[in-house]
Amino acid sequence: MGGITRRPVIGITTYVEPARYTVWDLPVALLPYMYVEQVTAAGGQPVLLPPAGEPASLVGRLDGLILAGGGDIDPARYGQAEQPTTGYIRKFRDEAEFAVMEAALEARLPFLGICRGLQVLNVALGGTLHQHLPDVVGHTGHSPSPGRFGELPVRPVPGTRLAKALGDGPVDVPHYHHQAIDRLAPKLTVTATAGDGTIEAVELDTHDFAVAVQWHPEAATDRVLFEALVAAC
Repeated sequence: MGGITRRPVIGITTYVEPARYTVWDLPVALLPYMYVEQVTAAGGQPVLLPPAGEPASLVGRLDGLILAGGGDIDPARYGQAEQPTTGYIRKFRDEAEFAVMEAALEARLPFLGICRGLQVLNVALGGTLHQHLPDVVGHTGHSPSPGRFGELPVRPVPGTRLAKALGDGPVDVPHYHHQAIDRLAPKLTVTATAGDGTIEAVELDTHDFAVAVQWHPEAATDRVLFEALVAAC
């Protein structure tokens, strides 16, 4: 009999929010199930990492990491005052995820940042954010209405890891973000932009696979970025 092939263990950070399910209405550590489905279909074994205890201490047990989407980062972390449009700040999640991010980068763990995950990476390395993107680009296409993804094309930069996965031409991807990179962190390279100039993806050149995107690939019909992460693991 042949041996069982072990799936790479992919940690995924989670939200903690009030939620209603069956007969309960409680605070819940949760994650859209699309993340789980995409990682599993790509050949990985998803493990959820709630922002409690010391999740950074688990990095050594993981083969890869996904920093998932979520609410806004506390603007104090990048030297700004909170604007009225900034919301769903969870400082305990910031603390946990910035620590996880630092540990993952130090361990050179294959990493995929999604939406908020890209923003955590940029801020952790010294960058800043636009707190409300419609004020910058003049439209709401990146987040058209609550609970609905927008479909906008992004253009990968040829020769990057992202372009190897998605191709060089414009690609329509699901968006749901009202914040984005303002000042790019010094160690990051832009790997995709939207037509309005918004930075939509970055990577860390010093690591084999440290990729982050501003859109939501877990909601896409393909799983190429998850497959690329699992392959890197």
